[in-house]
Amino acid sequence: RRLIDMGRSVVAVSRGAGRYETVKKTLELIRDDIAESIKGKRKILIKPNFVSDSIQLAATHVDAVRAILDTITPLTSGEILIGEGSYGDTFKGYRNFGYMKLRSEYSVELVDLNSDEYVEVNVFNGKFREFPVRVSRIVYESDYRISAAVMKTHDFVVATLSIKNMAVGSIIKPYKGRIHQGYPAINLNIYRIAKFIPVHLAVIDAFKAMEGDGPVWGSEVSMNAALAGLDPVAVDAVAAYIMGFNPMDIGYIYYCHKFGLGNANIENIRIVGENIETLKRGFKPHRTIDKQFNWRIPQELLSQLNLNP
Repeated sequence: RRLIDMGRSVVAVSRGAGRYETVKKTLELIRDDIAESIKGKRKILIKPNFVSDSIQLAATHVDAVRAILDTITPLTSGEILIGEGSYGDTFKGYRNFGYMKLRSEYSVELVDLNSDEYVEVNVFNGKFREFPVRVSRIVYESDYRISAAVMKTHDFVVATLSIKNMAVGSIIKPYKGRIHQGYPAINLNIYRIAKFIPVHLAVIDAFKAMEGDGPVWGSEVSMNAALAGLDPVAVDAVAAYIMGFNPMDIGYIYYCHKFGLGNANIENIRIVGENIETLKRGFKPHRTIDKQFNWRIPQELLSQLNLNP
């Protein structure tokens, strides 16, 4: 159960009757890897996804976060924060989704990344000129970042999973919307930010997933599943595959793989737990899916761009 198995990334996949149990079981499959990777870390951040502060299907369920907390609390003496910068009102989300209780249950702090200090990172506009956006300093300074994501289709980048949750969710309003500079640029931008604030533990709650017009207005898909791993590129690739997409057709996953942030080649990923072939189903994509696949740019342009954050 080592993290890298003969050079292959490990992704845990489970199914279960309840959300908490399913996420917990998934994390238990890679517990040794998590223990090894979190050892000595002082500032641990759990980053849920509240793209909406009121629609539960679009947001990370508190029970998924409880399962993460119950897994990592015995493994670390570091400070644990839960941080999100919602498109809506972050603390309204914490209240609506039952997160306030976590403060007393686990002595963790809840923070709104939108009101945080910032660090700047350069991204591309539609003409591939660079401009800065502001990323939460808390996210940047955390030395162990856990992405607690939901399996959803997306209106710009096909699917939103663990990498995008951390990369875009850590941008402070009103800068969030500014990375949406057309299909080629947004995929490069997600890669650049993912390199700047990499995910150390990727968790995808697919107990109730979303298809169709995600990331907010889609329809529920009862997958009763969860995925986790220390390589967020591998976790997102397996999730995309389960949803019926080719991971390499999703721009930011392709770039993260190509430029060495992780492995998106399904053949080279070791799956522990469930057989992903039996889980696989064709998610109904967002209605703009055909446009979303138009992210590729000529190799000569790509080789001229500065992709370092």
